[in-house]
Amino acid sequence: METNKQRNIFKFLIFIIALGLIWYSGRLLRIDTQPIEHSLKGFPVIYSGLIFVVLYVVVTFFVWLSKDLFRLTAAILFGSYLSTLFIWIAETANAFILFHLARYLGRGFVESSLKADKRGLDSKLANVNFFWIFMFRFAPLVPFRFLDLGMGLTSISFRKYLLAVILGSPVRIFWQQYVLCAVGRSILTNPAELTGYFLQNKTLFVLSLIYVLSVILVALKIKFKGRSRCL
Repeated sequence: METNKQRNIFKFLIFIIALGLIWYSGRLLRIDTQPIEHSLKGFPVIYSGLIFVVLYVVVTFFVWLSKDLFRLTAAILFGSYLSTLFIWIAETANAFILFHLARYLGRGFVESSLKADKRGLDSKLANVNFFWIFMFRFAPLVPFRFLDLGMGLTSISFRKYLLAVILGSPVRIFWQQYVLCAVGRSILTNPAELTGYFLQNKTLFVLSLIYVLSVILVALKIKFKGRSRCL
């Protein structure tokens, strides 16, 4: 029993150290995606898309801060629809990797560290309504990386989470890719371009506002629902 506990602690320490190294490498390394963009232009779309997905999964796994550059590159290279498809595939692969990384290295420690009064909450997470998991993927509130890792530490089944990833991610990804495709690389040098774009496209601005407000309302509902259960 003691050996199993020590093994869980050791695996959890590896998990924390790995996350620390990944975070530090993201701050230290600077990825230039323009050479990647020029190289991919020489391939047919089906091959360049496949290469992009592999690069996205590998590079953004180690350099989290590079994902925004990769998304911008995809928007410029493939347009809003194809870039959404490729990033959706890549993010599904990332969800698989990060969820199981957290499950293998961190879940044992979390489970063994839970006190008796917290085990009920842990078991409830495994049976949480699919709608709420879907909303977390759908809503632009929690970064995909933290959601993948956080869900892996809980007792929720991967099958349920994967379904939420597949169904909940596309709208959130498409919304971002559509805007990035319209604004282009100028957003890197002049972030105000984003504000100007929304002011010029009032329909998109209104739809985006409705999207964000609906997400906030759902988040508030979850919060107050949780409080009412505690009372």
